[in-house]
Amino acid sequence: MKKAKRMKPGEKTLPRLLKYCSPYKGNILWALIFAMLYVTLNLLAPILVGYAIDNAIEKGNVDFTAVGTLLLGVGVTVICSGVFQWLMNMCTNSVVYFTVRDIRRLIYKKWNSVPLSVIDRTAHGDLISRMINDADSIGDGLLQGITQLFSGIVMILCTLGFMIFLSPSIALAVVVITPLSMFVAAFITKISRKQFVRQSQLQGEISSYIDEYVGQQKLVKAFGYEEQSQQSFEEINERLRVCGQKSQFYSSLANPSTRFVNSLVTSAVIILGSLSAIAGTMSVGSIATFITYANQYTKPFNEVTGVIPQLQAALAGAGRIFEFLDSEDMSEEPEDDPANRELKGDIEISHAEFSYTPQKRLITDFNLSVRSGQRVAIVGPTGCGKTTLINLLMRFYDINSGSITIDGRSIYEMSRNDLRSNYGMVLQESWLYNASVRDNIAYGKPDATDDEVIAAAKKAHIHRFVSCLPKGYDTMITEDGANLSQGQRQLICIARVMLCDPPMLILDEATSSIDTRTELIVQQAFAKMMKGRTSFIVAHRLSTIKEADIILVMKDGNIIEQGSHEELLRLNGFYSELYNSQFLHSNA
Repeated sequence: MKKAKRMKPGEKTLPRLLKYCSPYKGNILWALIFAMLYVTLNLLAPILVGYAIDNAIEKGNVDFTAVGTLLLGVGVTVICSGVFQWLMNMCTNSVVYFTVRDIRRLIYKKWNSVPLSVIDRTAHGDLISRMINDADSIGDGLLQGITQLFSGIVMILCTLGFMIFLSPSIALAVVVITPLSMFVAAFITKISRKQFVRQSQLQGEISSYIDEYVGQQKLVKAFGYEEQSQQSFEEINERLRVCGQKSQFYSSLANPSTRFVNSLVTSAVIILGSLSAIAGTMSVGSIATFITYANQYTKPFNEVTGVIPQLQAALAGAGRIFEFLDSEDMSEEPEDDPANRELKGDIEISHAEFSYTPQKRLITDFNLSVRSGQRVAIVGPTGCGKTTLINLLMRFYDINSGSITIDGRSIYEMSRNDLRSNYGMVLQESWLYNASVRDNIAYGKPDATDDEVIAAAKKAHIHRFVSCLPKGYDTMITEDGANLSQGQRQLICIARVMLCDPPMLILDEATSSIDTRTELIVQQAFAKMMKGRTSFIVAHRLSTIKEADIILVMKDGNIIEQGSHEELLRLNGFYSELYNSQFLHSNA
């Protein structure tokens, strides 16, 4: 199959970007109407001024009544022109801001539809930069571009008509010279485009760096890494500065270059107009009017080249956003089925193979059979595939080949929502967000009553400490639970799972941040909760998994030993070595 051609930055980006404006055709039409009224009145003023000049040019023969009337007309015209310009800007602003809003919605929706692999391999700061910085660049570029588009096109056409009416020969000279400015602008735009694309990429890189280091400030300070992190930041920031200067320098050449060409237009009008006045074919007032029209005719060209930096930044940002929006979606899945909401938990994994990258195989020919209600512990050295197995069970990643079934049904015949609603998951890393304690506990069951939330908190043994908080269950938790200890954060996550009461559990070092006394209490609560439920327990402390029905010993993506705690010790194999080394180390 022929490989698809990769889209170049800026190629087809503008037409696609303008499609997002199409739902607001009504506002665009009104903006066009107001632009025509604004330009028409704006062009009427020079004619009135020209007539006023002709009525006041002869010494001792000034018609003050006519001049006064004409100047009053100029004032009314200018005021009305300003009102229509304001209305035009209001319509164009609404188009732009609604369009940017829609694009941000699409990005956020895309975050929920792409596979986790896309999120994992892209720096989170870069994703945030695309939604915020790049979307803002689109807004700035569209705002300037659409405003100049509506007023500029109408201004050029109407001014050209008036100039042809006044003097076809001078109008022809203006039309012949003016396109030179567009050729100059197009040449400079081509040079500066690459710099703006690179600038957007560097903005994403620096956003990623800042996001990472702000989130890991404790680690930076604990290891005295401030100076090195500052140097790394300065290096990225310097590259961004150089790229930004180049992009602004190249793009800033467009405006003075086109103004030089437009000055030639004005000079030509003055020379040809003066010759016409000497020949008696034009009045002085008509020459003044024509000069004003010539300036207004060239003004849109100047304004368009003046906003080239914003337009280039907008196209670069749009290209990065479309690159993300065009990334692969998760594979199609069946619709939710209420019959899948209450699974028993008989799990079969047959000949499963999986790798994060094609170059490195991780899980090969993996087989596992778990009956409903069994407690399965997974142990092994770091990188053996414990967390990967959890990712496959939850369909965070899909297997490359083989099958995974629950109660005899393939998990790929269920919707992800149905599948995941049957799992309760507590990881070593706590998942909290900026909301009240109640909302965090009820995250998986938003319609839970206060009594249900409190009951779950009591099971997780956090009711007492929550009751001692300033506002109890209404106490707000800051971002990532920074105002709580690590143990308290993890207990809230445990309470969240206890509230959902799912038929299957996944506990990945769920009590790693809890003190020993609380761990014993929570383990008792887990033991109650795991009764009759299929449970997967990932643990490094082997003392916590003695009561498991099955212990899977994994190495290099495969199960090398399987059985109960006593059976594995009697085998005197890899598990026995792990267990004995751990306790020998603790007794030393």
